[in-house]
Amino acid sequence: MFWLVEDNEQLDNFKKYCKGDAFVELIPYSNIEHPTQNEICAIYIYPLNSTKGYMIPISHSETLNIDLNAVKHILDGLNNIYVRDKKEFLHYLIFKKLFDITLKAPTYIPEYTKTHSYFYSKYGDKKDINRIIPIVKHYEYCENLYNNLKARINEPINEFYNNKATVVFNAMERGGIRVDKPKFESHFHPIDRKFTYTQYNFKTTTTRPSNKFGGVNYAALNKENGCRESFIPNNDKFIELDISAYHPTLLGLLVGYTFDDSDIHESFAKMYGVSYKQSKEITFKQLYGGIFQQFKNLEFFKKVQVYVDDMWEKFNREGLIVCPISKHIYKKEDLEEMKPQKLLNYVLQNLETAMNIRILWEIFRSLKGRKTKLVLYTYDSFLFDFDSSEKDLIEDIKQIINNNKLQIKESYGSTYNFK
Repeated sequence: MFWLVEDNEQLDNFKKYCKGDAFVELIPYSNIEHPTQNEICAIYIYPLNSTKGYMIPISHSETLNIDLNAVKHILDGLNNIYVRDKKEFLHYLIFKKLFDITLKAPTYIPEYTKTHSYFYSKYGDKKDINRIIPIVKHYEYCENLYNNLKARINEPINEFYNNKATVVFNAMERGGIRVDKPKFESHFHPIDRKFTYTQYNFKTTTTRPSNKFGGVNYAALNKENGCRESFIPNNDKFIELDISAYHPTLLGLLVGYTFDDSDIHESFAKMYGVSYKQSKEITFKQLYGGIFQQFKNLEFFKKVQVYVDDMWEKFNREGLIVCPISKHIYKKEDLEEMKPQKLLNYVLQNLETAMNIRILWEIFRSLKGRKTKLVLYTYDSFLFDFDSSEKDLIEDIKQIINNNKLQIKESYGSTYNFK
């Protein structure tokens, strides 16, 4: 059978080959447009019982095209579907048995053909650029992609990241954030719509997600230059819930230490015998740089030192560490110049992300059918586009966070520039 499937007779014949498990790659209209604003150009399917893949055009300029629903029906009949990026895939198609085979850091970056590179450099702004790139070049790209990734299909897949992380970060990207167009363009770039969109990447060394799209780093928006005024609520106001002393709290949970005060930095101020502000500086220096000699006899830091020593000994003895909640594995062979405190920071960042994924999962369940939307997540904070008629909702969400033994601060305003 020929590799191109472009009419219904060929599709019926292809059904006979497409059984069991398959690797699937989607070709969107554009690789630079956000998935929420994109469409499918073609679908590449490599049945694992086959000797080659097949390209099915959905909307391509040089071929006949197949109805997307007919292809969905075929995919729905597969046992398992392996994909390059499940979070991205879910913007276009939703199936239960999807498996992301590039969950491990570093982020997998596909290698395009020379033809792709030529078209992207010359017509990069064209919003349906992939519809005019020769279909045979899309096929060549997909065949190379499959050959580069096929060995990963048989590797263990982390269930937490495959089933939870991909879903919550896909949900985070769907809503978008409304912008004040003139202000947004003065700080960032021209925009032709009311909303801008985020793009999370949790396939980092520590699994702490970056969040960049269209040249904007949404995880590190400047708090001083006014750029945050570019972002405005589509409902009535923004409400931000910010987790207080997140890493010290997580470390306390890891080592089994209970703080005397609801405000953890107040507890540290009493331990050190310094002001509240000074206590925050001292604590974070010790978290990321090691325990100061004068504080090693404090009960909290004695427990921390025992935990770090045990973790470091196990890491060197077994060559790996399994993180709590996520079951993510840090392998010694994959990490350069690792030291005890650096390894602790990796574990804390992974635990922070895993805890947040659990929280995000519950928040999205609470938001189902509501007007209020969660529009931005940044490490220790959650930004809501709040509808004032849903006053009970924020209290419910606060309770979700509190149930994880975390304390929160609340900010609100008519823009993202809270002052």
